[in-house]
Amino acid sequence: MSALKTVSENKAFGGVQGVYSHASAETKTEMTFAVFVPEHEDGARLPVLWYLSGLTCTHANVMDKGEYRRLASELGLIIICPDTSPRGDAVPDDDAYDMGQGAGFYVDATAEPWAANFRMRSYIERELPALVANEFPADMKRQGIFGHSMGGHGALTIALRNPGRFKSVSAFAPIVSPINCPWGHKALGGYLGADQSTWRDYDTCALIDDGARISDILIDQGTADQFLEEQLKPNLLVAACERVAIPLTLNMREGYDHSYFTISTFMDDHLRWHAERL
Repeated sequence: MSALKTVSENKAFGGVQGVYSHASAETKTEMTFAVFVPEHEDGARLPVLWYLSGLTCTHANVMDKGEYRRLASELGLIIICPDTSPRGDAVPDDDAYDMGQGAGFYVDATAEPWAANFRMRSYIERELPALVANEFPADMKRQGIFGHSMGGHGALTIALRNPGRFKSVSAFAPIVSPINCPWGHKALGGYLGADQSTWRDYDTCALIDDGARISDILIDQGTADQFLEEQLKPNLLVAACERVAIPLTLNMREGYDHSYFTISTFMDDHLRWHAERL
């Protein structure tokens, strides 16, 4: 396991907001991630909540704008915020914001030129959890996961592919069916190739239709979200959950958009949802 490097550590609400990096075997790059650890007794193990960010973001967006530390400290939750893709001069990229660096879509790419580095599925599902378990006071038997937009897609699909690992799942404005939206066709077609049967592992609705299950889901979606109709399509998730009786709480938030103003407004609701289940 690669050595953990401390980029920064700052005291906040009695705990420590840290930023760390390490050499990733999966992405073959240096990866940076943020971890908030609340104040705790020596030897204590705390529940872990993963936050996956959306297109163009790094670990820093939610760390700077998400406003999670006060309540996470009160609830005793470790919050882990990975990056959204590998980065570096030698890493393939695209001029568009929705492909390449900053747009990893939490997949293991199989198509060129992406296959060597874009292995965010394996990084989030295996490599980073092993590092977190080794380096932080994390109780890996009590894990939850949530995210925003592309990260909401990541959170839902990762939870569905790993039954029993996550006791709680939620999302802000997730991409629920990449197979049925332009972002998904571009990203999954680019990273995985044209055979759409290989895309189903990365589509929440398809995973549910193929038999994957989670106990319940919380979604917050703004009605003024500019991506609602073309890209996000929460109605598809509603239908998929209804078909198999997965409890879904979908809050349509009047007037809210796709930004961190929305995420920070409803962050406390999501932290409490996860804390109840962890």
